[in-house]
Amino acid sequence: MMLALEQAQIAKDSGEVPVGAVLVLNDDLISAQYNQPIKRCDPTAHAEILCLREAAAAMSNYRLAPSTKLYVTLEPCWMCIAACVHARVDYVCFGASDAAKGVLSTGKFDQAAFNHSFEWRSGIEEAACSNMLRDFFKQRRQI
Repeated sequence: MMLALEQAQIAKDSGEVPVGAVLVLNDDLISAQYNQPIKRCDPTAHAEILCLREAAAAMSNYRLAPSTKLYVTLEPCWMCIAACVHARVDYVCFGASDAAKGVLSTGKFDQAAFNHSFEWRSGIEEAACSNMLRDFFKQRRQI
């Protein structure tokens, strides 16, 4: 999660919403990315999506290897969770919950409705992840 936080800091320093993500397979880093919708003029350029794209390209397969784990600083949205299902991610771990757009902690996501399920965990480095987001939006409102 610390590497995901480093990626979130890069996003923050770039004026993007500070979300960072990393994909890991067997304790090896596959991809590390940060939010880039503004930079790329792409509403789908969430940190999670960019990680999945990079990993799929490296593996030459849109379905990632079994045991692939995603660590992300903010609870994934619907788009990112759907991409994780399609990519066959086996574990999702996030720091800060998102009561507005998150789908795991709110119970909105019914894994039984999909052809792939994964384990998930929340609250890892939650204070650091939440504080970075809160400080970013507080500063943005002052501008």
